[in-house]
Amino acid sequence: MKAILINEDTKQLYVGNWEDPVLGADDLIIRVQATAINRADVIQKYGKYPVPKGASPILGLEMAGVVEEIGENVSGWKYGDRVFSLLAGGGYAEKVSIPAKMAMKIPDNLSFKEAAAIPEVFLTAYLNLFDLGNLKPAETVLIHAGASGVGTAAIQLVKAIGATSIVTVGTKEKVEACLNLGANYVINYKEQSFDEEVNNITNGKGVNLILDFVGASYYEKNLNSISNDGKIILIATLGGSIIQDFNISTLMFRRIQLIGSTLRSLSVERKIELTEHFSKFAIPLFENGSLKPVMDSTWSLEEVNKAHERMENNLNIGKLVLLMNK
Repeated sequence: MKAILINEDTKQLYVGNWEDPVLGADDLIIRVQATAINRADVIQKYGKYPVPKGASPILGLEMAGVVEEIGENVSGWKYGDRVFSLLAGGGYAEKVSIPAKMAMKIPDNLSFKEAAAIPEVFLTAYLNLFDLGNLKPAETVLIHAGASGVGTAAIQLVKAIGATSIVTVGTKEKVEACLNLGANYVINYKEQSFDEEVNNITNGKGVNLILDFVGASYYEKNLNSISNDGKIILIATLGGSIIQDFNISTLMFRRIQLIGSTLRSLSVERKIELTEHFSKFAIPLFENGSLKPVMDSTWSLEEVNKAHERMENNLNIGKLVLLMNK
């Protein structure tokens, strides 16, 4: 099969050949129609994100496609069904094998490219907002990187349950995009100090939950922004992972929870459970238009390096989608 591979010397991506995936008794083989680019793909490309044991070394953490083969223990699916799914790897390829229980039916009102823009970001946002963050309708959440894939998903999920969102972004264009998605407040961190703005918005109480993609460089301002008994969930460390003069007493005295979270490292069983919970909550909302995938742009296989450059330069608002089969 065709797949996008990594030139280990130049770190450029190219279209090459790879062995077809093997069908397990509990699996589906999917012919991939579209996949999407995630920050983890960029980090893995540069050798800084180890591939989980047993996962495909091919990039790609989500896909949408058509059922092509069905394992002997699988029921409920038929050949030709349109499905989308989270992956541990392998999305940048013509075919992928997935546990059948992780497959989700694509709503009739969504295309393959729209469905491919959903799994990684919406499941990440769902995991951290609700499973780990336990966000309630009366609460307020601070979402960093609001125009990213996960950020745009989180804004919509927060709106769907009636909670309040405060979002940080770096451009006026991204401010407007997040407001249009339903963010309650948007802060341009290049023009305003986000912790000061958060305290103004919350009358000094702080937010109940923070979704943080930045890490060390935001630690102090996050502490200034979080309420007592609040939760700070670290999803990425784009601003570094080493905090100088780290003082745990503030966390203790204010009963703040600092939680680390990565979706990719979850067990298959945990991902299946998460997928089932997410499907029950979110699929009806995609069907009625309350939730929608946010796509920045679509790209062909041959344009994959340009697509990666767009993400590396933080130019995208929402998802960059690769069309695997024309």
